[in-house]
Parts: sequence; structure tokens; C-alpha cells
Amino acid sequence: MKNPLNKRIFREIRGDIGKYVVIFLFMTALIGIVSGFLIADESLKTAYDQSFEKYNVEDGNFELAEEADSNFINDIENNAIKLYNNFYIEEDTDDFESTLRIFIDRKNVNRVCVLDGNTPKSENEIALDRLYAKNNNLSIGNKFNIAGKTLEVVGIVALPDYSALFQNNTDFMFDSIKFGVAIMTDKGFSTIGENNIHYNYSWKYNNPPEDFKSAEAKDMAEDLMKSIGEKTTLTNFIPAFSSNAINFAGDDMGGDRVMFLTMMYILIVIIAFVFAITTSNTISRESNVIGTLRASGYTKAELIRHYMAAPIIVLFISAVIGNILGYTLFKNVMADLYLGSYSLTSYKTLWNATAFIETTLVPIAIMMLINFVMLARILSLSPLKFIRRDLKRHQKKKAFKLNTKINIMVRFRLRVIFQNIPNYITIFVGILFAGIVLVFGTMFVPLLDYVEDETISNMVASHQYILKAPVETNSEDAEKYCIGSLKTTGDDFTENISVYGISDNSKYIDIDLSEGEIYISSAYSDKYGLNKGDDLTLKEEFGDKEYNITVDGVYDNPTTLSIFVSREKFNALFDKNQDYYSGYLSNEGIDDIDDSLISAEITEDDYTKSSRQLKQSMGNMMSVFWILGVAVFMLVIYLLAKIIIEKNAQSISMVKILGYNKIEINKIYILTTTIVTIISLIVVLPIINVMLNFIWHIMMTGFTGWIPCVIQWNVYLKVVVIGIITYLFVALLLMRQISKVPMGEALKNVE
Repeated sequence: MKNPLNKRIFREIRGDIGKYVVIFLFMTALIGIVSGFLIADESLKTAYDQSFEKYNVEDGNFELAEEADSNFINDIENNAIKLYNNFYIEEDTDDFESTLRIFIDRKNVNRVCVLDGNTPKSENEIALDRLYAKNNNLSIGNKFNIAGKTLEVVGIVALPDYSALFQNNTDFMFDSIKFGVAIMTDKGFSTIGENNIHYNYSWKYNNPPEDFKSAEAKDMAEDLMKSIGEKTTLTNFIPAFSSNAINFAGDDMGGDRVMFLTMMYILIVIIAFVFAITTSNTISRESNVIGTLRASGYTKAELIRHYMAAPIIVLFISAVIGNILGYTLFKNVMADLYLGSYSLTSYKTLWNATAFIETTLVPIAIMMLINFVMLARILSLSPLKFIRRDLKRHQKKKAFKLNTKINIMVRFRLRVIFQNIPNYITIFVGILFAGIVLVFGTMFVPLLDYVEDETISNMVASHQYILKAPVETNSEDAEKYCIGSLKTTGDDFTENISVYGISDNSKYIDIDLSEGEIYISSAYSDKYGLNKGDDLTLKEEFGDKEYNITVDGVYDNPTTLSIFVSREKFNALFDKNQDYYSGYLSNEGIDDIDDSLISAEITEDDYTKSSRQLKQSMGNMMSVFWILGVAVFMLVIYLLAKIIIEKNAQSISMVKILGYNKIEINKIYILTTTIVTIISLIVVLPIINVMLNFIWHIMMTGFTGWIPCVIQWNVYLKVVVIGIITYLFVALLLMRQISKVPMGEALKNVE
């Protein structure tokens, strides 16, 4: 015979349809977003991983000061590698502000993925990277000028060795707005000019390591670097395992997967606890019925299954519909988040069971576990206790005595708080988590604006020239300096630290370095926890020589990882001539040095590319966090405050009978929750600040460079205002709930 309790399940859902609809919509959207993300992430990541073989991606590349001769190439290829010319020219565009790195169409290594159109056939044609073209409003058929030459866009492509558009491997962030890559024909390449040509060579191992990021790969790369360094001067050396242009996108996709799943599971736990509390409230309301059923022979297991059924059914339907939306609508939305940041090759949507397990079976398991523990505990009471409506495990103590001098309405509100402490604690926890998500989504753009302003105000100079060879200038504003780079030491993560050699009495760096002192930037100090007197070990960028350094002071520069020494100290450290210098610092442009002698000019645009790109690529992602934060805030407060009203339905009915009007009743119940909510909003702010600073520091240690976690006061103000406005909407729903409580409720369940 069918269990008659099953007939009550859908009646219970209909009876509390408002709560279940709200949770259903939230869970459907959440699972749809995460499912769509997992599908897009898996599809794009698979295409990315396969691109290494499909397009024959290099095992690394190096750059020489001049073109290598055949003898050098033969000697190097004796190291069991094959070299490929991968020369490029870097030129600024004439019609808009950007730098374009142009390659000859690749046929053997780093082969081109054509996404639209075709590869160039004549000298006036060019194929552009998809993301660069999009960000600069260029499409097939458009023309633009570079180095005085008019070029027509005939193709949109992706270069597999530039899945993230890093202009320099040492940059903190790629730049898809003002930097791009392109291909031309051999003849077209030669007509651009040779002033800015870079003699870059890619290599492939004859017997590559099984894992290109393994220790074996690192040892092979170091041996190759030593071999090249013994024969000529290296200006750059980037093994594939350390190339940000190759690896950054793949690493980011893997990390985002963990972040999205963690966020979903935390939200599922919160919703599960809300369900557990609402079910507990239902059991309290139906305790007489439960006691009778238990006395009639129903087992605890049957009742547990019955009360678990409604939330599991709602979650299951949400998961199914959410997955359908994830595979259709949200998949494209989430893929566009990646395609708006990375220059990925073409991909196909892959259908996999892992996403279904992670977004359906795991959430249901979490929901079942939390609800089972709560139900097993409360239903372990004897049938007699349920019949008597005595669900306390311990003898109830006398109510906390309140001073009679306190206003009666205040005492009433205090009683409501004391009677619903578990619910208000859950509201506090929900506000805390929603606040973290909301602050994170709100702080990002103001933080990048702050970093951009700080970066500009702390620039060493407005123009930083790096020369190919020392050359004099007549500019009165110019000051000689040295620039070099060292690497941090570590097995898992290393990054480049800029080393500045500053002239005595410098007008650009206000530090006295005449006694051979070594200062580090405040960004370096913050990221690695270094202070005056600490020792650190760095190694040369293209070699294994180590440098042991003692920090003599910290220079205020919050966004750049750098070391400052005198020019004399710099030249001694790097075995340079005493009068050696790398270039000039100047606040004015220098126009009496031939462009062919300038290796690079670093300006404000170069310093701010990180914040500019992060705004471009992360803006939509932050909107997701913002929306989720508001949704969690509304959901938790509404459902738990609704429970408080339901638990106090008899009291609300009684005060209505006693003649209290709607405004007075709302002051007792709605105002109480309002006070708790506003206090919680304020109290959680310092906790959020501490937690986000901790999370941010852990997150940033895995990235090159440093962005300080500065949460400005107006961000917290926005969060409080958003919280209050959101709560006002919830309060209107709660007032409607109170108005529906009938006076006859006071006559029910009177003992």
C-alpha cells in the first residue's frame, strides 16, 4: 500500500509556494550559471590543451641582439632541438593608439588558427588577432595605417603562442586593447621596415619531456640557455613552461573552475541550512500530528524521508532546469567571458557527465546530509513530547528578566530577538557571506582606479628609455640610470624583480644610496613580508648565479616589485663597467636619439596596462558576483524573517485581538528584524575587510606583480546602501505576510 504521507508532499509545497518559488528561481539561476561555466570552461580548456599538438606550439623561444648565422644555428641544434625563425616587427599604429607585433605567416611552428576570412596573400594585407581586432573595432575589409603603410584586414586569427596578449613576459597583466599580434606575407613583412625587428627564434625538442612543465623540462631549458649564453648575447629567453603568453589562459581557466564550484557549494550549504530551519519550524507547527503518527507506528526513518522530500524535489527540478539552461543559454554567456579576455583558438562544445555530477548530485548530497542531521536530531524525541508540543531537550529556564523601566515595545522586540536567536545568527552569517561576495564585486573597479592613480603618481619618470647601446643626449631633463632584472627563487613560483641603478642625487628617486644601500619597493615588501634588515636570495634571469641581498630600507612604491641601488652598486653587482648605463629617465620626451638605438620607451600607458586590461576582462565577471551577493542577501533575510513571523503567528494574532494596529505590529516584528539586519550590516564590515585582505593576499601570491588590497570607504557605503534598499523590498513582503495572519490563529493550539 502506498504511503499516505506522500500525498502531503506537494500539498506542503503548494501551501508554502512563495518560499519554494524563491528558492527554486535562485537555485535554478545558480546551477545554470555554474553549469554553463563548467561546460564552457571544459570545452575551451580542452581546445586549449589540444592546440599544443594541433598547431605545433613551440617548446620555447629566445631573442638575440642580431641575426644568428648558420654556424650558430647548427651548433645549437646539436643540443637535440630544432630552431625556427620567428622574427617579428613591433610598430605603433598611426590611426589609433596601440602597438602591433607582426609575424610572417607561420607554416611549421606556432601555426595560425584562422577564425574568419583568410591569411594574407599580398603585401598590403594583414590578418589580426581576434581580440585585438574586436577591442579596436577592426573587422575584415577595414583598412588602417602602420609605419606610414596602409594595410587591409583580410583575416581574423588566433596565434596559439599568444592565447594571452602579453607584450613582455614580465608584465603583470596582458593587454588586448593596446597590444596585438598579426601575420603578414614575407614581402609585406619586409616593407614595414627593419628598425624595430626582433631576432626571435622558437625551438622544439627532438625528444620533448612528457610534461612541458616538469622538472625535466626546466633542466633541459636551463642547459639550453647556458649553451646559447656561451656563444652569443641573449636578450630574452622564455621556455614554454614560463611563458605567460602561452600558459596564463590555461592556468586561469583551471583556477576559475575551483572558484565557481566553491562559491556554489557555499551557497548550497547556506540554502540547506535555511531549508533545515524552515523544516524545523514546520515540525514545531505540526508536532501534534507527528506525535500521533509516531504513536500510530510510523518510524523515525519514514518521517525523515517525508520531511526531506520537498526540499530535495525542489532542488532536483532546479538542477535539471538549471543544467538545461547551462547547456544552452549560460554556456554561451560564460564562454564569452573567456573569449572577451583571451585569444583562444576555435573550439567545440563538449558534453560531459562531470558537470552534471558537480552541479546536481553533489548539491543534492549536501542538501540531504544537512537536512538528515537536523531531522534525525529533532525526530529522536519521544512521541509523547511531540504530542505535548514539548520539543526542548533540556528543561526550559525562566525567561531572561527585563527591567520594567524599559519601554514595553522595546521589551517586546527584545523578547522576539531572544526567542529567535538561531534564526538571527543565521541571518548574520548569511549577511556576512553575501557581504563578502558583494564587496568583492563592488570593490574591483574602484581598486583598479586607485591602483592606476597610484601607479601614475609613483612612476619613476614620465619617460623611461632603454637603449640598445649607450648614447649621449643633450636633453637637460634626462638622467642616466641602469635597469636589470632578477628572479625570485622557488620551486613552484618565480617572478621577475626589476633592479634600478640610480644616479647620485637623483631627482627622480628620492633615496640616498651613496653608501651602497639596497632598498626595495613597498609593493615587494608587502607581497613577500620583507622589512629592513631581512635577507633575501635572488637569481639572475638567464642563468643560475644567485645574489644574497640584505634590505636596508623600503621605498614607497605600492604597485611595482623593484629594488633600488646606486649605479655604482648596480654595475658592481652585474659585472658592468663603472660608467655603464642602460638608458635615461626623463619627464620630457627625448628627441635627439635615433629610434634605431632605442630598445624600449616606457610611458604611462605601459604602467597602466594592467589595470586597463583588468577592467576590460573582469568587468562582466564582477557583475556576476554583485548580482549573486544581492540575491543571497535578499534570499536569506526574506526566508528567515518569514520563519520568525510564522513562529510568532499566534502572538501576532493575539496582539491584533488586543487592538494593536498594523504600524504597531510592524514596529514589533519588522522593525526588530530591521534593527538586526542593519546592525549585522555594520558589524560584518570589519570582518569582511579582514577576510578579503587575507583572501586577496593568498590569491595575489600566485600572480606575478602586486595589487594592494585597498577597499575604499565608499565601497562599504555602497554595500550598506544596497543592503538597506534590498531589505526595504524584503520588508514590504514581510509586512504583507503579517497582514495575512488571521485573528483566529490565537485560538489554535492553546494549551
